Amino acid sequence: MIMKKYAIATLILLSACTPRLGKTSVDKLVDAMTVEEKVRTVVGTFTDIATPPPVAPGVKNRADYPGSGENTVVSRNQVPGAAGDGYAVPRLGIPAVVYADGPAGVRIDPRRDGDEATYFCTAFPSGTLLASSWDPEAVEQVGEAIGDEAHRYGVDILLAPGMNLQRNPLTGRNFEYYSEDPLVAGITAASYIKGVQSQGVGTSVKHFAANNQELYRNGINEIISERALRELYFRGFELAVKEAQPWTVMSSYNKINGVYASEDRWLLTDILRNEWGFDGFVMSDWFGADDPVEQMKAGNDLLMPGTPYQIEELLEAVKSGALPMDVLDTNVKRILQIVAKTPRAQGIVYKNDPDLEAHAAVSRRIAAEGMVLLHNDGVLPLKTGGKVALFGNFGYDTQPGGSGSGYVNRAYKVTLDKGLEDAGFQLVAPLAEAYRNHISAEKALLPEEYFWVVPTASEKKVSIDEVRAAARETDLAVVTIGRMSGEGGDLSAAEGDYFLSAEEKQLLKDVRSNFKKVVVVLNTGAPLELTGVAELSDAILLAWLPGQEAGHAITDILSGAVNPSGKLPVSLASHYSDIPSSRNFGVSEGELNVVRYEEDLMVGYRYFTTAGVRPLYPFGFGLSYTTFEYSGFRFDGKDFVLTVKNTGPVPGREVVQIYVEKPALSEGRPVRELCAYGKTDVIDPGSSQEIRIQALRPSIDPLAQWTTEGWKRASGIYRFHAAASSEDLRVSINLTL
Repeated sequence: MIMKKYAIATLILLSACTPRLGKTSVDKLVDAMTVEEKVRTVVGTFTDIATPPPVAPGVKNRADYPGSGENTVVSRNQVPGAAGDGYAVPRLGIPAVVYADGPAGVRIDPRRDGDEATYFCTAFPSGTLLASSWDPEAVEQVGEAIGDEAHRYGVDILLAPGMNLQRNPLTGRNFEYYSEDPLVAGITAASYIKGVQSQGVGTSVKHFAANNQELYRNGINEIISERALRELYFRGFELAVKEAQPWTVMSSYNKINGVYASEDRWLLTDILRNEWGFDGFVMSDWFGADDPVEQMKAGNDLLMPGTPYQIEELLEAVKSGALPMDVLDTNVKRILQIVAKTPRAQGIVYKNDPDLEAHAAVSRRIAAEGMVLLHNDGVLPLKTGGKVALFGNFGYDTQPGGSGSGYVNRAYKVTLDKGLEDAGFQLVAPLAEAYRNHISAEKALLPEEYFWVVPTASEKKVSIDEVRAAARETDLAVVTIGRMSGEGGDLSAAEGDYFLSAEEKQLLKDVRSNFKKVVVVLNTGAPLELTGVAELSDAILLAWLPGQEAGHAITDILSGAVNPSGKLPVSLASHYSDIPSSRNFGVSEGELNVVRYEEDLMVGYRYFTTAGVRPLYPFGFGLSYTTFEYSGFRFDGKDFVLTVKNTGPVPGREVVQIYVEKPALSEGRPVRELCAYGKTDVIDPGSSQEIRIQALRPSIDPLAQWTTEGWKRASGIYRFHAAASSEDLRVSINLTL
């Protein structure tokens, strides 16, 4: 009996002495771990559901090697449909953290075996639309709603935001990204991160760095000058890391100047941690790997989703001394410091009860705010109650978002035809019925929609007789043109993809010839070449991918319930050949797996303004149903200050952009660059608002230039422009620095 009591007491004492996450220091916790537990902590729990992306030609990527299988751990039951799990060490109180996509909302399975409940999430607008709002507060509200859903559904870290630059309009993942400008990308990402993390869950800002194409993304070698990396491709990440402190950063698949991003110590340790002060952990993209030992040494702490060969190779490397124990310990510590902050580690019980109705309202509001009115000859806004001839598949099968990590399992989507009818518009019935029957018949033969593939019906062919019959019922036509966007593939510079198809052009011509009023609505994740479309229409609305409330939000703009205030975060070129990267996209001519960034700093508006090439619609451009006048532009030593007056007929908001012309410290610099921006409140007709715009951010100096000696500010005269777009400079001031 005495021995039994002694044994129980000993067990209690040993239990009390065992380090536990959140109860003892991370250093002691790591000291108590076995080598196997440490290695398992830096490798995610493998699943055979995911498929590695194809590698670039001539590249041998070992991420998809199966290994022996002895170390495979499948852990998919915590939150079904999540992207991956971490590794649990129960004896030390370390839980298996849940990681889930993504940029436009939480991606988990909506239904579960043996469970009658549903687990839908809100599909928010795509990243490019969020950036088009130029409204950090609105983006933060979206982040808060997404973070709330993640928290309530048991997700610990959200694999978002995606914030690589839109270097070229063909990039397949542009819909997830924000802008061609690093300031817009960085501010938008920081707002998203702050919103999500305010709910007690983490983010993983991605893809660091220069993941600017999908073609051969797993191993493509990008040759980029350090100046372009620093001023463009790193700059937004730097701002987001310093101002929002994301819990994690996701490294990109590609090579940068010959080195895999996930194996690049200069990138992940020297810059990200030592220069910028990042204190979270770095994870790889899914199957983004070549040499796990080199990844550990570089500072890529977590390998996702994890494969057996990585476990085997790391164990062998520790045993042989190829991977020093102190390096592995550092990787583990970084991970555990973040794991300790997660809801799962803190024992929070998730309730699966997000307010989806309230979040849908947030989605609808930001969707309308981020749509961009490109052209309007006075036909918009439309008078409600009228009859509309709605043309185009995307009017009846409106797409809320893209596929891949940006996909969300939503409860519903509102198509444009539904949005118009809900607002009191009548549709030309025979035309609507023909489209609906066509789409329904084709979709019956297509596979079910899921995150990787979103099947769409082929565009219905419309005869001239159908056009004329519809025109006899109404003088108003709305023509929708759409494209699906998705992870894993880029657009092509071909008709029906980046260019309008012959059928789309013919439909526009036929409609223009038979209707007095023609409105074009673009439902696409990335820019298309639109040269000639304005001549065939009275108005063009770029609706992007507007989330699950798409039809309502588009109708809010068309009807005037919301005055458009979105501005382009990218330039829309007149011709694809006008874009400097068009000569070096995918792979450079004569190369097998190399793309050379020969345009250097001349991306988007930086090129157009410097070269004097006029884009079709410039960066920062967007129309309103009212007009604005700028005056009183000054710098008060801290902020840019100016007065914006509404000189038009209806209330509205205006985005004020500040561009700077700097004295150049080197050749090949842009003539002007965006250095700050702000958005007014709603201003009533005849009223004014004094707006203050932060001139210098705490994270980056927008006036500095990268030189061989680091960041430098030139001495001399700086000319600042308060502008409505990169080409519409309203008022200017000179400052000597």
